[in-house]
Amino acid sequence: MANARFTIRLNILGNVDSSLHDPSGVPVAGFIYGGRDSDTWVPVQEAFDWAHGIITMGAGLESETTAATLGQEGVRVFNPMSNLDFLSIPIGKYIQDNLDFGENLTKKPKVFSVNYFLKDRNGKWLNHKNDKRIWLKWMELRVNSDCGAIETPTGFIPKYEDLKRLFKDVYDKDYSEEDYVKQFMIRVPENIAKIDRIIEIYKTRVVDTPQIVFDVLEEQRKRLEEARSKHGDYIPPEAF
Repeated sequence: MANARFTIRLNILGNVDSSLHDPSGVPVAGFIYGGRDSDTWVPVQEAFDWAHGIITMGAGLESETTAATLGQEGVRVFNPMSNLDFLSIPIGKYIQDNLDFGENLTKKPKVFSVNYFLKDRNGKWLNHKNDKRIWLKWMELRVNSDCGAIETPTGFIPKYEDLKRLFKDVYDKDYSEEDYVKQFMIRVPENIAKIDRIIEIYKTRVVDTPQIVFDVLEEQRKRLEEARSKHGDYIPPEAF
């Protein structure tokens, strides 16, 4: 069956945190946002800061429809924080609440985006379904300050040598630099087109959009345009 789902109890997993049901809670080191995206986002990246992550990765989230939804498959749908169907307050207030929440924290969690569905121009998947374990391992390294990253116009992306080591350690698999470049190049036209779509939505469909949403998105557009003027439309990681 296409896109079949199942659920399990967390406590049957051997590596579940022993504090899972601690009433005092556990420290949260990172937030992860992701959608089904065939042509824009890299497989994993880290936001510059809390506001950048909440706005560009959370409030700017789109996801292509799957076989589990009614209607045509592969249609890009606006879905902030993957939570639109469950919001009981206006979208603008929800975004502002997320921004305010982070500002009140002594130590803000890092914010990441993931994309398990990236394809090349011929429609071929650029990620294997098991690769998500590597992206999660990289995020774990980042929240513990155990590896560096490359700064791009859209966020911090992994260095090749770190991913190469993780693929070898976790899967005993050789990870080629060719695959890395295909997966982590910055696709400037697609990223700018996404910004245009998101800004239009927040201008026309959301009546209470905080001004910071437009400011952060326009800053990202400016970074992308500056990078394109130096390196072209499709920029490999080594250019940064």
